[in-house]
Amino acid sequence: MSRCEDEPVPRTGRPPRINRDEILVATRALIDRDGWETLTMRKLAAEVGVAATTLYHHVRDKEDLLIQLLDYYADEIKRPELPGDPRERVVLTALAMHDALAAWPWITEVLTADDLVGEAALWVTEEIMAAAVDSGRTLDEAVYVYRTIWYYTAGEIMIKARGARRRAEGQPNYRDAVLRKQTHRPTVHAVAERWPELSMRDTYEAGLRALVNGLLSA
Repeated sequence: MSRCEDEPVPRTGRPPRINRDEILVATRALIDRDGWETLTMRKLAAEVGVAATTLYHHVRDKEDLLIQLLDYYADEIKRPELPGDPRERVVLTALAMHDALAAWPWITEVLTADDLVGEAALWVTEEIMAAAVDSGRTLDEAVYVYRTIWYYTAGEIMIKARGARRRAEGQPNYRDAVLRKQTHRPTVHAVAERWPELSMRDTYEAGLRALVNGLLSA
């Protein structure tokens, strides 16, 4: 019987030991290299040089592994000092969330694709919802406030990350070529040549503040 390519080679002697932190560090390296969609327990076992059964002493399955990794990463996020003003609390909390996710964009894809969430990251949800309630919103409205900010943040990160990936891979940008042809749409055509530069500007905080002002307005 032939051996599967990503199955770890058996070793002689004492079985190798591995701890949770080593597993999570290896998982992050594997995801950074190959993407989270291709992650399997067997592939991770091959990466760290242990039997797949060894991993199950620390994680139940791939979903549990990703949740543990999210918590591990969330624990590293520096929480900002939050002021009493509800709007500013929402803004600063959302900025901390954005900066953490932008540094590792694949997390955003995991969170939006599988609806996974780790306990360590729930302080973001709590702070935004609590600030919304303090501003006079109901609990139902606070959920809406959080989800709206989350959608805005996730969309901004994923669009920029995918655009950067396409540019790094040298893939053609069809949008810019199409915009230059829009002579019958004068407003769009007027900025067609500057669109790449304009679309690369970091406008997240300005957009966030406008969004929060609208969501928490009386």
